[in-house]
Amino acid sequence: MRTSITVTTTRREELVDITPPVREVISRSDPSFQLCSIFVRGATAAIMIQENWDPNIGIDVVSCLQHLVPRGNWLHDRVDGNGDAHIKAGIVGPSETIPLLRGEMMLGTWQNIFLCEFDGPRQNREITITLL
Repeated sequence: MRTSITVTTTRREELVDITPPVREVISRSDPSFQLCSIFVRGATAAIMIQENWDPNIGIDVVSCLQHLVPRGNWLHDRVDGNGDAHIKAGIVGPSETIPLLRGEMMLGTWQNIFLCEFDGPRQNREITITLL
């Protein structure tokens, strides 16, 4: 089964918790599915599983990547000024796969699913959810 959700981002770089809409998709599906794949379309965004309790974690992730991959240092910046966003998205990666058990994601207590925006804000980040 495959479906998509759309997420709006509000800053150039941020982590957006997408766990609730992913859970909603799973809750409407056959509980015999065993895997959930979450994939973001676009070369300047990524998907990450990260702690959900402390909101500073998202800030720390963005800050860490800004230090590792600073803005304005890349050949691609001559094209459209977002070379860092492409590199950050490549480091984090466009997808995550989560095992399912009886219609529930087997995430740990402190884990949620985040869309990582590196070139926002964007009105429509399309995320594909595939259940196997």
